[in-house]
Amino acid sequence: MNLLIVEDEVRLRNAIANNIPWEKHGIEVVGQAGNGMEALRLIDRKKPEIILLDLQMPEMDGLTLARQLRQDDPLLKIIVLSGHDDFVYAQEALGLGVMKYLLKPAGDEEILETVLEAADRLKSELEQRHNEDELKQKWKLNLPNRINEFFQGWLNGKYEPWEIEQKSKVLQLDLQKDAEYAVAVVDMDPLSEDETRFSKKDIPLLQFSLSSIVKESLMATSCWVSTDYAGCTVIVFQLDGNEEPGIALQKINAVTEKLLLTVRSCLRLSASAGISGITGNQEDMNRLYVQAVRALQNRIVLGYDLAIPYREEQGREPELTCQPNLEKALEIALETGDGDKAIETLTALWDSGMAKAETVEDMHEHILYFTSLFICMIQKQGWPVREVAGEDYVYFRNHLELAAKEQILSWLQRMIRAYLTYASQRRKSTSHSMIKTILSLVENEIDQEMTLHAVADRLYVNSSYLSRLFKQETGKAFSNYVLERKMERAKAILQEGARVYDAAAGVGYTDVSYFTRVFRKYWGVTPGEVRH
Repeated sequence: MNLLIVEDEVRLRNAIANNIPWEKHGIEVVGQAGNGMEALRLIDRKKPEIILLDLQMPEMDGLTLARQLRQDDPLLKIIVLSGHDDFVYAQEALGLGVMKYLLKPAGDEEILETVLEAADRLKSELEQRHNEDELKQKWKLNLPNRINEFFQGWLNGKYEPWEIEQKSKVLQLDLQKDAEYAVAVVDMDPLSEDETRFSKKDIPLLQFSLSSIVKESLMATSCWVSTDYAGCTVIVFQLDGNEEPGIALQKINAVTEKLLLTVRSCLRLSASAGISGITGNQEDMNRLYVQAVRALQNRIVLGYDLAIPYREEQGREPELTCQPNLEKALEIALETGDGDKAIETLTALWDSGMAKAETVEDMHEHILYFTSLFICMIQKQGWPVREVAGEDYVYFRNHLELAAKEQILSWLQRMIRAYLTYASQRRKSTSHSMIKTILSLVENEIDQEMTLHAVADRLYVNSSYLSRLFKQETGKAFSNYVLERKMERAKAILQEGARVYDAAAGVGYTDVSYFTRVFRKYWGVTPGEVRH
């Protein structure tokens, strides 16, 4: 839980933030504010769940701030810490939804217990808000999108058989394991030049209308309707197991032709469809989808307003087939620095494609495939391909210099090692640069109050990440390092003969008494003893 302390008395504010072991109890102090206006700005940026609030403050008093916060976020837990033992104040605060009204000087234990009570109450309220009925309702509302995502993944060959079975059960889809399937892809035809009702910007609207018409028209048919990444409408037909595949496809062609007629009648625009040339089981879905897409593409030759079945004479099945699961596995292995897994996945990609290539043309197709795959993964990281590849960059420019399978495989393996080496160097360089910046900030601004959250904000990173990175690189927690540098600087200032007040100001302490306690706790002697 995140806590914001709003208190105009600096000494008390620092004591609450630093003397209570918040982290031990899962509470993180995300900021401190000296008045209501400053608190509003911090709340907008830090989004705390609990606020410890004083009432008497400049610019905006605590009750005014509490009133506004309760309107903006009813779940926000507000604890008042006030020096006013006045029933009217307490009554008004509690009327605004303040959880508890503590009187100064409240002890550390009492403050801690109250904050922990607020955290427990907030957790309970959140659990009640997300009860089973609400979750079921949200699931029901989101179900169509989840189903569409499932079909997109299934059509593109992203799922293993066990994933298809598991996901279909979760989504309550009645997929019969041994059933046969066929696929049709339907899309609006390009608009003619004399079309005045719609323009290219209306294409998404027309595709949505098409999908709606298809769903309504096929309600009585054993099928599922979804959309693919291109916005086309995809129909997955589940076939009667007792019917011959040829007869089943003939019926699907007839249903699709009738569907196109309905579209034309409703929209007064034409659409075309591509239909898979075969039927297949669950594992064949990607092949059926690819066939339907290729059949639809043939409308460029045959014309529009057609249901086009896939035919082998349209072109032989290519030797090069997409392997989205292996491609994703290779990308994950490289991004996580798992070299062995990357080599293993590359070998699997190689064995499924290049290893089977029998002609020079097929080899060149596979080289282009691997080249584009590596370029995409490198550029996705925002890296220059030339820098990552080094001397091997020449093969990206002219793959004809790769003359044998063994040479190609060796090049690809070197590219994996080059990717991992470059990634490691980038991480080290980035970490070193950020830590160097932080150390410079500490030295240059040691006369100011410095917190991890403030530094994280200036570097546009989150404080948890910065804390872990700093400790990993320096071996010290950020707060301990800052304290160490401040105490060493303060000691040096005192040894030069400066007053205790000047030493405190020189390292960012406005409260001399508080500085003295911290100094003595760190060095074991008072500032005055060091000065003399």
